[in-house]
Amino acid sequence: MTKQTNQSSEDPPQEGDTGVEKKKRVVVTPPCPPSVSTGYLILRGVVQSLVGASMDEAVVSLMQPTFIKEKVPSGKFSIQLGKKLGSCELNLPETPEECERFWEALQSALERVISENQPVNSFTISKDTAIKEFGEGVLNAGIVKKTPDPLTLSHIAGHVLAVPPSLPFDTTGSIRGIVLDLEQSSVVAGKKARKAEITLKFTVEEREDAPAPGTPGDVSTLSSEAIATLRTNEIRIPEGRDLKAALDPAFVEEEQSKVEAVDAPARKEMKVTAWEVEGSIDYNKLVDQFGSTLIDDALLKRIEAATVGKGNVPRLHRFLRRGIFFSHRDMNALLDCVEKGQPMYLYTGRGPSSSSMHLGHLVPFLFTKWLQDAFNAPLVIQMTDDEKFLFKGEYDPETGDNLMHYANLTMENARDIIACGFDHKKTFLFSDLDYVGTMYPNILRICKAVTTNTVNGIFGFDGSANIGKIAFPAIQAAPSFASSFPVVLDSPVPREAKALCLIPCAIDQDPYFRMTRDVAHKIVGKDHGLGGKPALIHSKFFPPLQGAEGKMSSSDENSAIFLTDTPEQIERKIKAHAFSGGQETKKLQEELGANLEVDVSYQWLRFFMEDDEELERIGKEYGSGSGEYWSTGKVKGRLIEVLKELVAEHQERRARITDEEVRKWMEQRSILVKEE
Repeated sequence: MTKQTNQSSEDPPQEGDTGVEKKKRVVVTPPCPPSVSTGYLILRGVVQSLVGASMDEAVVSLMQPTFIKEKVPSGKFSIQLGKKLGSCELNLPETPEECERFWEALQSALERVISENQPVNSFTISKDTAIKEFGEGVLNAGIVKKTPDPLTLSHIAGHVLAVPPSLPFDTTGSIRGIVLDLEQSSVVAGKKARKAEITLKFTVEEREDAPAPGTPGDVSTLSSEAIATLRTNEIRIPEGRDLKAALDPAFVEEEQSKVEAVDAPARKEMKVTAWEVEGSIDYNKLVDQFGSTLIDDALLKRIEAATVGKGNVPRLHRFLRRGIFFSHRDMNALLDCVEKGQPMYLYTGRGPSSSSMHLGHLVPFLFTKWLQDAFNAPLVIQMTDDEKFLFKGEYDPETGDNLMHYANLTMENARDIIACGFDHKKTFLFSDLDYVGTMYPNILRICKAVTTNTVNGIFGFDGSANIGKIAFPAIQAAPSFASSFPVVLDSPVPREAKALCLIPCAIDQDPYFRMTRDVAHKIVGKDHGLGGKPALIHSKFFPPLQGAEGKMSSSDENSAIFLTDTPEQIERKIKAHAFSGGQETKKLQEELGANLEVDVSYQWLRFFMEDDEELERIGKEYGSGSGEYWSTGKVKGRLIEVLKELVAEHQERRARITDEEVRKWMEQRSILVKEE
């Protein structure tokens, strides 16, 4: 019997063995071009916004990569929307005429979204987290197993959050257009239809100068509010409202019944304190409550004569021309004294609560800069880092308190303030932590003159307030007296100091100075022009993005445009969050126009657009629904241009300001205006 052995690698091949290993056929699918991925996201989102479909209920198929065979940037996919007429707000079209209207509305919406160059934000996230946070609606056809992990999600505010075929561009305007192939696209719907489905075949018109695909960012920037919008069965774009009105005449009557709600939205009760502003502000009522006086035409003419008339500035500031600074205390009396040659100085301040100031913080400083030029006046700027620590400071048993955090914020905010263009020779900027010792004699005098009951009554303190809070109003009051600046204003003797103080501020700061004015006669001599009282000029509040109520806050990133925001962030925030006073449909907008009082974009233009004629034109056209600026999108676009330019110029100036320069502005030195 012959012993069997294993065949070695050197043995000849056996019968039927060719000696050649079979190669597996590998099919390599070309990657999806970023233009197609961007077009897919826009089309998917706009369709769902047009018909009012929730991303949780719309089942979107995988995209067919028709770009491979056709050699052009194209794709095809379908969106299932339940049965019959669809599980969405719009009843899907059934007749050829209705379908024609649908395709026209869709094409119009696509063109608008692309022209608005909206941000496309992409994120890398684990599959489990994506499903947990956003649901399976973000996946293609709800396919869980075949979806990669981690996955990429892309978001276009108000339209879509989904897994794209590949990493898209970072703006909708990175493609030139989307062309629908209506021969291969269709709408299946009807009362007898087994399913409601929209099939979409599209080709992307690319740009020759298209950028590289975007870079995935941080998913934490997605707000729950933005996602909640996509999870409702509500039409989200004006083209959808117009289409529904065309297909359903009864809808027009329903929308007209809502107009009053747009013109007079539910309003929170007004609340204005030194630290809190809420509700819809009735400024006439607020003036009555505070006891100040409205700025009238006669006072505006006096201010103009004392400033423009002397050639110091070319015209009144837009904040005065438009009634943004609207109220005052003793401005006429101050002008009487100034006309007689008595000296004056300006006092304003900032409580450093964040590393970057926002546009609302900029308002008093822009106006104060104009006042400095207009009256050729010295200026003191108080940085209340002590106040922020007393009201917001924290203590940790391991690391101690965070007092120096607010000292550091003072340095950061000082750069933003200096970048507003003040005259260094006439400006003293100081931190309370550094300068309070010099002011301490006047702080003591104020503390002696004001009772605890008075402070509690004005500011609402109770037994739970720390003693620093109760004492702080005296610290904010002290710069109202020139003798708090013995070197800077050359006023070492309190009762001999005669310089008048003018304080530009938002009206919520008035309570501090009502208290100050009540005890001012105890700090100065009898021959002081205003009896020692500071004069005040008050501004209205700069509204947050979400609505013209209350004021902008650093604590809500999406309510504010920060002076460190990029052009892309500015554009995204305005487009996604700026509250609109426009009507729900194009037809209603053309009939009724926008409510300018509640429209944030228009109100912000009142603050920052210098050209009165252009602002008036925008107001007339938007308010009547006609002309170039008939729509919210057009007005938002103009605001974005204005803010990008303003913030970019500010950032350029700020970048040149070093710590050493900030310290120069904080040096004690005389800032009195020298007569030439």
